[in-house]
Amino acid sequence: MRVAFGLLLLSTMLLSACSSVMSRKYEYEEEVFLALDRSATVNVNASVPALVALRGLDLPVDPNARLDLQKVRGFYETPVTRVASVTSSRRDGRRYVHLRIEVANIQRLSEAAPFSWSATAFIPRSDGIIFYAHRWNLPAGEDVGDVGWNGTERVAFRLHIPSRVTFHDSPSGIERGNILVWEQLLTDRLKNVVLAGQVRMESESILNRTLSLFAAMMAAVVVTFAAAIWFVKTRKVG
Repeated sequence: MRVAFGLLLLSTMLLSACSSVMSRKYEYEEEVFLALDRSATVNVNASVPALVALRGLDLPVDPNARLDLQKVRGFYETPVTRVASVTSSRRDGRRYVHLRIEVANIQRLSEAAPFSWSATAFIPRSDGIIFYAHRWNLPAGEDVGDVGWNGTERVAFRLHIPSRVTFHDSPSGIERGNILVWEQLLTDRLKNVVLAGQVRMESESILNRTLSLFAAMMAAVVVTFAAAIWFVKTRKVG
């Protein structure tokens, strides 16, 4: 009986945790997968009204109107960005678009019109640390009327770090997978309430560090094994 109750309690906790994670919905989200050579993949997940209000896209906010994904692609395809994919979905009575964008140099991202509201610094230092900073400035501020927003909608800027973080100012701390997040209410973003983040990271990737440690461990094992064989042979000779 106690075991069954324990399993029931555990399953309830897991379901609650999953529900909490799944309930984290954003009206606008930029997700940057950063590489140490300054290149990045940027995912944009946003409602159509948010794209109109924040970035000034000329799209119909009526969820029943035809959504031209080629027009969305054309807006995000620039000399410094390449759109790898664009799809759409529906949620809470609104249309959403989902883009995956490749950029060769994250510092040039603001040259693309959809990201012109941001400014990025990527500065390698002589001590093996990279300083990264991002600031999101004034949005386009287009009026979208009543699209069902109730004031609780949020925006998020998510950064995936490829190496060990030595400093950051993300309010939520480092999430699993070396992820940092900066969030604010959509109403604050529309009012241009300051949103900025800073990170200091090592210039060596986590993968390279892991491989180096593994190689060192294997070398130590080989040396230990060879020493053991030598010791056994010398004892036999003696």
